[in-house]
Amino acid sequence: MKKPELLMPAGSFEILKTAFRFGADAVYVGGDMFSLRAKAHNFSLEELREAVKYTHSLNKKIYVTVNITAHNKDIDGIREYLSELEDIRPDAFIISDPGVIMLAKKYAPSVEIHISTQANNVNYLTFLFWQQQGAKRIVTGRELSISEIKEIRENIPDDLEIESFIHGAMCISYSGRCLLSNYFTGRDANLGECTHPCRWKYYISEETRPGEFFPIEENDRGTYIFNSKDLCMIDHIPELIDAGIDSFKIEGRMKTALYAATIARAYRIAIDTFFESGNKYKRNREKYLKEISKCTNRMFTTGFYFGKPGQDSMVFGESTYVKDYVYLGTLESVERFKYNDGKNIGAKCELIQKNKFCVGDEIEILSPGNLKERFCRVLRITDTDGKDMPSCPHASQRIIVYLDVLPKAGDLLRRGPVNGG
Repeated sequence: MKKPELLMPAGSFEILKTAFRFGADAVYVGGDMFSLRAKAHNFSLEELREAVKYTHSLNKKIYVTVNITAHNKDIDGIREYLSELEDIRPDAFIISDPGVIMLAKKYAPSVEIHISTQANNVNYLTFLFWQQQGAKRIVTGRELSISEIKEIRENIPDDLEIESFIHGAMCISYSGRCLLSNYFTGRDANLGECTHPCRWKYYISEETRPGEFFPIEENDRGTYIFNSKDLCMIDHIPELIDAGIDSFKIEGRMKTALYAATIARAYRIAIDTFFESGNKYKRNREKYLKEISKCTNRMFTTGFYFGKPGQDSMVFGESTYVKDYVYLGTLESVERFKYNDGKNIGAKCELIQKNKFCVGDEIEILSPGNLKERFCRVLRITDTDGKDMPSCPHASQRIIVYLDVLPKAGDLLRRGPVNGG
């Protein structure tokens, strides 16, 4: 069996570094233009150059999304953009538009082409067609079952790679080709500007009674008729590997570094454990799922992997995420210090604070490599001038935190419901 690639989203350089530190083999990112996540931070050309250099220094891979459905007005800009990316040399482009593929082959011939899920890739003939156009990897449509993916694998060459989403938000429309956002708000999901109307609350209006609105109810649980649960396949690593999937893709370029760390660490450990021992993986599945559940989520489903989803794959009660754990920051530097007694060792850490916490709080440290819970006590907080602060209420403030244990630079801090959240 070939160990699959763990492919993480990265909406910023900070998240890219976090994803790699916590176990990703590759990341996918969006540039400032022509990507389907216009609201994400995304990368300028100079940031992409730096990100590619950093990624390759780790012997890992970085893929750039150029996956909008292009209009005539976009063509000249895409041509110029691809020419500039040819010089930067990411490992692949993720593209859905045939016209953009033609441009990529002409203006960035050294960069591999991966076909986006937006291209509706749901049968092996489609895979073979895209290979004839020069594609090295195809992202499956999310509407495929495991048995269908396995059949595709059996009917395509071994060197044509299969990439599949295994975790994250599910789009209500076929392969993500949604028109709701454009219709309601004028913001086109296929140009990267989705406003997520599938998460909104809906009512019925009858034409002879304008102004009267009737709730849409399903078993009296709510009115969110398009609101899918999130995909989670951490319980089914063996089946995904058996199907012949080469790359396990995580959704979430709008997510935080905490999301990247939590998800990458859990899937990294799950995959590696399975290859070490299938029985050990089975024994630890509950632990993996528990850790995954600490991330923001809309509850979990296996999507289409084991058949057509039923109503148990939908969230009827609300559109908001479950968010029990709060991201506090990433440790940029760590120095040892001794308590006044001269014996015990603590840490003086510098970070940019993401959410409020206080002196005396018990918080959790996330480190790569294992899922063992590790807590610490906040002994002191100061600003960068050394002025003591009882708490850090100002978002994105650079602070110094003294902890009663010794973490490592790059570790993350979070607070959960059991430790003050």
